[in-house]
Amino acid sequence: MIRNIAVIAIAVVILALGGTWFLSRGEADPLAQCRVGAVAGGQAAIGGPFELVDEDGATVTDIDVITEPSILYFGYTFCPDVCPMDTSRNAEAVEILEDRGIMVKPVFISIDPARDTPEVVKEFTDVMHPRMLGLTGTPAQVKAASQAYRTYYKKQDGDDEEYYLVDHSTYSYLVFPEVGFVDFFKRDETPEQMANRIGCFIENM
Repeated sequence: MIRNIAVIAIAVVILALGGTWFLSRGEADPLAQCRVGAVAGGQAAIGGPFELVDEDGATVTDIDVITEPSILYFGYTFCPDVCPMDTSRNAEAVEILEDRGIMVKPVFISIDPARDTPEVVKEFTDVMHPRMLGLTGTPAQVKAASQAYRTYYKKQDGDDEEYYLVDHSTYSYLVFPEVGFVDFFKRDETPEQMANRIGCFIENM
């Protein structure tokens, strides 16, 4: 069973992500109303450049991928339950936003590059949402992207080299072009809650 291991120290505090920066300048955080918590170390502690391989086999960077508001999720296609449910939830949130006239890109980043070839990832994302972008890469590329977003993953111990499971964190990350990471979503948030919060960020950016 996939363990939901928190690798980001999260504290529910009055100041939202990045709020200390605005307050230090004597300004109010314009996005405070959209946030529900804070990340230890602040907004800048999560996210950053990455280089991966897309589902068509092309090498891409974060600049190529994050061309519009995007939801990033780190998982793997052989995941028996958690990843399909989480990515399906994210896709539903995207559809709710589409109905409201707001376009958000769903992105799936594999943490199992040994099995998740571009072709495998493409098959998975095509089932989830027609606009979901799948990314994989070399073990080093995947590790670097995971570290940038402070995610966790580890292959479970065992002798089976084909049907192994991977423990991993299960947060979804909201990122914007040029801005980067702005917030995260936990597994217990509904598609409607996600859509409402994402809409709030877009309206107040």
